Amino acid sequence: MDVRISPSVLRGHVEIPASKSCAHRAIICAALADGTSVITGVSMSKDIEATIFSMKALGASFTVDGSTVTVTGISSPAENAVIDCNESGSTLRFIMPVAAALGTEAEFTGRGRLPQRPIDIYKRELSQHGISFQTNEMPYITTGKLSGGVFSVEGNVSSQFITGLLFALPLLDQDSEIRLTSHLESRPYVDITIDTLRRFGISIRESEDAYFISGGQHYTPHDERIEGDWSQAAFFAVANAINSQVDIGNLNEKSVQGDKKILEIISDMCYNGSRAGFRADCSDIPDLVPILSVLAAYGCEESVIFNAERLRIKESDRLVTTADMLNALGGNVTVNSDGLTIRPNAHMKGGIVDGCGDHRIVMAAAIAALGCTGDVIIKGAEAAEKSYPDFFKDYIALGGKADVIDLE
Repeated sequence: MDVRISPSVLRGHVEIPASKSCAHRAIICAALADGTSVITGVSMSKDIEATIFSMKALGASFTVDGSTVTVTGISSPAENAVIDCNESGSTLRFIMPVAAALGTEAEFTGRGRLPQRPIDIYKRELSQHGISFQTNEMPYITTGKLSGGVFSVEGNVSSQFITGLLFALPLLDQDSEIRLTSHLESRPYVDITIDTLRRFGISIRESEDAYFISGGQHYTPHDERIEGDWSQAAFFAVANAINSQVDIGNLNEKSVQGDKKILEIISDMCYNGSRAGFRADCSDIPDLVPILSVLAAYGCEESVIFNAERLRIKESDRLVTTADMLNALGGNVTVNSDGLTIRPNAHMKGGIVDGCGDHRIVMAAAIAALGCTGDVIIKGAEAAEKSYPDFFKDYIALGGKADVIDLE
């Protein structure tokens, strides 16, 4: 699907969809609980569907009614399961150690760039604790039953590995420890995990460089409403900084989501109307990089994004695709070893953007189009459905000018 967007101003109210990060975690915890939990306010994106189908394959039961997911936890784990992660890195990395803890022989499949996303940490650590990898590449086949002990994990690859272990290790008979061998980036995502685990009856002890998990714990059922996603709210927050007047609803101001930092960055940039440049350490907020780059492109001074090298292994190489997207519209963006340098251009002209199969590139391009002097064509705009299926519906309802076109 290709979409043509004409310059416009967004006005009105938008309800931000539920946090994908929070929904993944609540669904997994509910599926591991001894009883029934009701999760409300869920936005049914492709990634969330992948997690539901995966936990169902392991033995949980689900009833989906609109945005309400009723989950009956696993009473008898599947002996064998095919777990289709689609393109969701969260699903793969969260559920692989869970299947191992349950003793399920599992085959993990996926598509898009998922087969290229690394799981070397699991290959090393799970293999030292009772799990055998029958294949070295996707589809991954794991056998055996996970045992506890010490797991040494790099903190600068992906916090998803730590989250996956935090889900799995309480299920074991033995106590366990996750030792960080480097600085933990994206710590707010681990904070979301621990916060969710607590509500489902699981206790985790933390230190500066380790997590301590007692064995023999039991997940307890819990009804939960999923809060709005700050990473999605960021798109409309930046639209407001460019030219729009959108009232953004369904957000928790006390959320532990790291991406709420978008408000602080915008406030600092726009202090006294100066629209100054900024330097953003994105080690804890990597998902904000594409839309932060759009914000920077409409500033008045040079901005620098750094500590974002992990974006090279997302749905696309987001450092390259973010730069290509903005440069195609008349921007001036340079890719650095660990980030981007963005020099503003008051007259972004529009042009043709390749969405590169990446939801965040597509949505960032749509927001960038608001201030362009000409039309913007986004190729492969359907990628937005991965995390925000109603993005273009909401965009148009707010007054955005977007039309599906055929370039043939």
